[in-house]
Amino acid sequence: MPEIMITGPAGRLEGRYKHAKIPGSPIALILHPNPQRGGTMNNKISYSLFQTFAERGFSTLRFNFRGVGRSQGEFSHGEGELSDAASALDWLQSVNPGASSVWVGGFSFGSWIGMQLLMRRPEIDGYVSIAPPANIYDFNFLAPCPNEGLIVQGDNDQVVAIDSVNKLCDKLRDQRGPNGVDYKVIPGAGHFFNKPGETELMLKYVSEYISQAMNAQEAAA
Repeated sequence: MPEIMITGPAGRLEGRYKHAKIPGSPIALILHPNPQRGGTMNNKISYSLFQTFAERGFSTLRFNFRGVGRSQGEFSHGEGELSDAASALDWLQSVNPGASSVWVGGFSFGSWIGMQLLMRRPEIDGYVSIAPPANIYDFNFLAPCPNEGLIVQGDNDQVVAIDSVNKLCDKLRDQRGPNGVDYKVIPGAGHFFNKPGETELMLKYVSEYISQAMNAQEAAA
């Protein structure tokens, strides 16, 4: 898949991009976990999300936040990374001007950035958040969340407390109704879904949700 360089607010951003064959295909931006804990666009979960969206016919972009890999700049604890994500989405939309739908997917820190991005970008239609770190970062900016989406969490996560994600999902359902978020819990799974079958089950949930949401969007159109 082509390596690309995007002009970001702190310099160049290194990315990988897969262009869909069908004109007007939906687009998806994938955001990686915390760089301070070794997170990159090649993280297993981020890469798997990228592949899943691409296989479903999305033009899909993943990239390294500032200071990671060949991306320029330095880590800025979220504010700068949100600006990086906005620049990456600008690039993705510029090469897909007729995109039928816009999605954002993120893992851990990347899901926190992604959910902030959807608050700022009304063109985003859907989101996938894997292990959103609701016990580490403040999600009160979702007031209210403008989109329905999918959250997947392991109930043996040693980084993200499942109680905090339960509360986040309760809040989203209070805001948008009982169908405001599709929440899937994988029994026994840790933060990185490392045990056999866990990543596959997580990706099955993602693929099923994409199909369901895209069918609903087509019906509404």
